[in-house]
Amino acid sequence: MSEWLVLTIAMAAACAVVLTIVVINNRRVPDDDDPTETPDVMEYMTMMIGVIYAIVLGLAIAGVWEARGAAQETVRQEAQALHEISARAEVYPADVRTRIRADVDAYVGYVVDKEWPYMSEHGELSEEGTRLLEQVRRSVTDYQPATDHEGQAYQPLVDQVAVVDDARGARGEGAGATMPGVVWFGLITGALVTVGLIFTLQIRRTGRELLLAGLFSALIAFLLFLIWDFDAPFGRGISATAGPFTDLFPHVTR
Repeated sequence: MSEWLVLTIAMAAACAVVLTIVVINNRRVPDDDDPTETPDVMEYMTMMIGVIYAIVLGLAIAGVWEARGAAQETVRQEAQALHEISARAEVYPADVRTRIRADVDAYVGYVVDKEWPYMSEHGELSEEGTRLLEQVRRSVTDYQPATDHEGQAYQPLVDQVAVVDDARGARGEGAGATMPGVVWFGLITGALVTVGLIFTLQIRRTGRELLLAGLFSALIAFLLFLIWDFDAPFGRGISATAGPFTDLFPHVTR
C-alpha cells in the first residue's frame, strides 16, 4: 500500500473519529448546559499540554530528519571513497587496475540494484554486499607495489577501502527504524491525550468548531506520519537515496 494512501486514510480516520465523538457527545449534553462555565484553569491546562506536546513533536521531527541527513551523508562518503579507489588505481598496471575497477563496479551495481531494496525490506545489509566489498579489499591489498610511485598510491587506496567499510557499517546501522518503541508510545499517547482534551472545552456542532477540530486532528495524524516516514532513513518514501552512487558511477547504474 502506498505511504501517501496510508497518510490519507490516517488523516481521514482521525478526523472521522474526532467529529463522530463531538456529534455523539453533543447529543448527550442537556439543553440547559452552558459551555461558558468551563473553568479558566481547564483552558490553561489544555493549552499547556498542547504546547508541551508540540515541543515533543518538534524534537521528534528534528531527530528523525537529522538521522536522515546523516544517512545521506554516509552514502555520499561511501560512494566518494569508491570513486577515489577507481581513480587512484590509475597508477597500477593495466591488469591490476582493470581488476580493481571491475570489483568496484560490481559492488556499486549490486548496492544500487539489489542491496537498496534489500535494506528497505529487511532493515539490514546483505551478505552478498559484504562479500563484494571484501573482494574490493583483497584486490587492493593483495597487490605488491613494484615502483615507488605505486608504493605511494598503495596506502591511500587502503585508507579509502577503510572509509568505504566504515561508511557501509554506518549505512547498516541506519537501515532499520531509529526511533525507540518507548518514544512511539509517548508520541501516540500524547496525541490521544491532546486530541481528547478538545472535548474538555465543550465544543459544539457549529461549522467553525467542527472544522477546527477536524483540522487539528488531521494535523496531528500528519505529523505522526511524517515522523514514521523519516524514521527509516533507507526504507520509506522520503528516504536517503542512492543518488551519489548513480552520479559518480553512471556507467554502472544507468
